[in-house]
Amino acid sequence: MGFNTLSEKMDQYISPLANKLSQQRHLKATRDAFMSMLPITLFGSIPIILNAAPVTENTTNGFLLAWASFAEQNSMILNWISGITLSAMSLFICIGVTYFLCRHYKEDVLRPLMFAVAGFLMLVLTPLKLGWDGKEVEISFLDGRGILLALFVSIVTVEGYHWMRKKNIGRISMPDSVPASLSETFAALVPGLILMTFFSIIFIIFHAFDTTAVQFLYNIMAPSFQAADSLPFTILSIFLIHLFWFFGIHDAALAGILGPIRDGNLSINAAEKMAGTDLSNIFTTPFWTYFVIIGGSGSVLALAFLMMRSKSKQLSTVGKVGFLPSIFGISEPMIFGTPLMLNPIFFVPFIFTSVFNGIVTYLCMSWGIVGKTFAVFSWQMPAPIGAFLSTMDWRAIVLVAVLIALDGVLYYPFFKVYEKNLVALEKESEAENAEAEQKTPVEVSNDTTTA
Repeated sequence: MGFNTLSEKMDQYISPLANKLSQQRHLKATRDAFMSMLPITLFGSIPIILNAAPVTENTTNGFLLAWASFAEQNSMILNWISGITLSAMSLFICIGVTYFLCRHYKEDVLRPLMFAVAGFLMLVLTPLKLGWDGKEVEISFLDGRGILLALFVSIVTVEGYHWMRKKNIGRISMPDSVPASLSETFAALVPGLILMTFFSIIFIIFHAFDTTAVQFLYNIMAPSFQAADSLPFTILSIFLIHLFWFFGIHDAALAGILGPIRDGNLSINAAEKMAGTDLSNIFTTPFWTYFVIIGGSGSVLALAFLMMRSKSKQLSTVGKVGFLPSIFGISEPMIFGTPLMLNPIFFVPFIFTSVFNGIVTYLCMSWGIVGKTFAVFSWQMPAPIGAFLSTMDWRAIVLVAVLIALDGVLYYPFFKVYEKNLVALEKESEAENAEAEQKTPVEVSNDTTTA
């Protein structure tokens, strides 16, 4: 199958499907909820970093020892701040998905949001002691392990509420003299009672078996979560994202699917880091951002450096313009300026440099050569800095530097082929322009007269 045929097949079959996925209301709401949660994840990462002083039994550096002492003395405070921010990710996802689905349906947000939060907390918290003198609950599953339940509760709440309001189920007619706000409250009364009864029944059923809905769901889905954190899944997801990008399909098409997996794994790692236990997951958001797509989609930072020194005026200009954005993980100037998208010469390196980065990093973290990630800051943070802060391991900086160099090696032969073609075209264009400038007005007049 030729490149043009493949491109036509992508446009005919894959592009419509990807566009539908990117606009599907539940996936879109999930994607937007995760994007909106960035301030929470950023703030929640700070206490984890503060609690992760890089010291060993042989450490003698005064600053590092003081850092470790501070973390030990304030561990409760740091754990609590992290526990209700980054490690409570599922709660914020429930709120976010409910909000964006309500906006999709143009429904009032407040009441469905209250129903969703109440239902989610009922199903995710484990009551330990409930009395007048105090209440104790287990909140561990507020982290990434509760994301599936958060999605279930928010979707059921909004879809059910919208359907019942549309069908006027249980709507109580009020006189015209009653204020609109009070009338809307009574209109939402029956839908709210039905939804809360539904969530209460689920709680009662699982409580009868001495468990909770979130524990049961997580145990059932554990094999799937483990598969999603495997090397084959990592390779497949990187490949698909970049294949879509190459044919002009933004990675937002799959963000609603991969986002919960990456951020959920990160939330679990963050909780484990604060608890002082070994980290479970590799496939996380900072793994993707700082180690896989170095310079943005296509891992173009190395290519930008090569292009800055190009003999081609076009490539040199694009490289100089795109170098700074690529340092901060923004690849669009390179993708559209080169262009890389739909460029057969760059098909292989555009897709497989990031796949290569993912394989090497996954193996390094799996073998303990580099620490796993447990914190995330901005997507736009330069990869070496983000890699270090997300792992608190100096070897992460070395790994990123090596990956950038190897990305350059992978891009180089394809870059030289493209450069040679552009240089030839530029020389041909310059020769044509020079010939046109040398042609005198007299010659133009004579030619016209002869004609």
